[in-house]
Amino acid sequence: MDVTSPTSLGANQKGDVVLPFEKYSKSWLTQKFCLSPFPHYDPNLIDRAKAATKMRGIKAFVPAAVMVPIVERDDELFLILTRRASHLKHHPGQISFPGGKVDPEDIDAFSTAVREMEEEIGVTTSRDDMLGSLPALPTITGYHVTPILSFVDSSYIASINEQEVDCLFELPLGLILDKSSWNSQQIRFNGKSYNIDAIHFEGHLIWGVTAQILRAFIAQLGFK
Repeated sequence: MDVTSPTSLGANQKGDVVLPFEKYSKSWLTQKFCLSPFPHYDPNLIDRAKAATKMRGIKAFVPAAVMVPIVERDDELFLILTRRASHLKHHPGQISFPGGKVDPEDIDAFSTAVREMEEEIGVTTSRDDMLGSLPALPTITGYHVTPILSFVDSSYIASINEQEVDCLFELPLGLILDKSSWNSQQIRFNGKSYNIDAIHFEGHLIWGVTAQILRAFIAQLGFK
């Protein structure tokens, strides 16, 4: 099984996209998210995950959760993302949300996501600040990932665990809600080529499961 990173398309030499975009507030986001129907993931992505796990002899997906941290600054919303450490076994150097597999002591997906975020970047949140969750998504590495969305205090001070994370950055929500920010990228999986959604921001290429979570998030808000 081979999975290769997509090549950069539709970006400048640094891989950046510089676009004007709308600003969205916390109150707007809360109302839109809570009053919208649940989104659906790309069925092709789910089929690829099932095929990959079958080839590897994985009989059941491992429950996992990621935190989608949301920060409000001057009536503008940002999402905290990380770049995974380059030495990791799975998805090294890729852009992701903080997260990991469910531990026995975790009482639910929120507990998993909070614990993993604290371990990876030293940032925390509370149940009172939770916005909600998105449907669980299977991955080609055998995990069933539940995205949890929660607001984080804008005065947070990150403490990066270099064993897991190279860096973090904040992605403007307005950017991912802008259709022109998204590109079609190509990957190879099991000898075949597939077009997938991806987005560039400040030299970072966001694709794969992270991009699918972002797509589901904006679909929940009524954007395509």
